[in-house]
Amino acid sequence: MTVERDVDGSIRLSGACPQEDAEPLLRLVSDDPTAIVDWRGCERAHTAVIQILLAAGSELLGPPKGEFLKEHLAPLLAARETGAPASPAPAFMRKRT
Repeated sequence: MTVERDVDGSIRLSGACPQEDAEPLLRLVSDDPTAIVDWRGCERAHTAVIQILLAAGSELLGPPKGEFLKEHLAPLLAARETGAPASPAPAFMRKRT
């Protein structure tokens, strides 16, 4: 399994986290909402797993191993923690004056 409770109480994601990992991840973050999620070993994650990470609001220990996760999702999840926008809005979404 790619989602495990570590001996220090954190939740570790490793390798490619498929859709089937979303339910165990949800159970773990629900059981301990203060647990840190270590996703440094995560290479890929199904959108269901990402949705759990977004909704749970758990502190993340990273960056993740996978380039796509590192480049595109880590900034989004970090912005959620700080309340800052993940990136400037694309030009087509900006208000015209």
